[in-house]
Amino acid sequence: MNRWYTGNGEEVGFSNILAEIGEHTADQGVVYIGTDSFLTSDCCTFATAIVLHGATGQRGGTYFFTKNRTEKHRYDVLVVRVTEEVNLSVQMAMAIKMANPAACIEVHLDISSSNKKAGTSKFSDMLVKYVKGAGFRTKIKPDAFAAASVADKHSK
Repeated sequence: MNRWYTGNGEEVGFSNILAEIGEHTADQGVVYIGTDSFLTSDCCTFATAIVLHGATGQRGGTYFFTKNRTEKHRYDVLVVRVTEEVNLSVQMAMAIKMANPAACIEVHLDISSSNKKAGTSKFSDMLVKYVKGAGFRTKIKPDAFAAASVADKHSK
């Protein structure tokens, strides 16, 4: 299992994250999940973020992240890389939902809408339907802060 970290870089156990999600959910908070990736000359780094925001009485938010590196050549093709980002987020959402069925989860995708001319636009509908088919609410850019901001920061 990957190592998880708090927003300030302290290592934290996944069981501790699940406990915090439980408390957050009990206070009507939403769990936002997003993954982003970054290619370097020799590897592809994926970062997945779990963001807790919107609980009763909560000021600001908190987040956790994990990173994994893999061979670059496996993810040279954009559709393959972006699909893996979404898959990692959906897997995380499912793990959280299994541990806490009451959790309100929203999966954020670092993709542009299908009516834009961005590189990810042509697979936008497919990936959004994948997340919805898995049973989760989803947002894309510019509303996908868990992926496009938080995970992006840690994928570099």
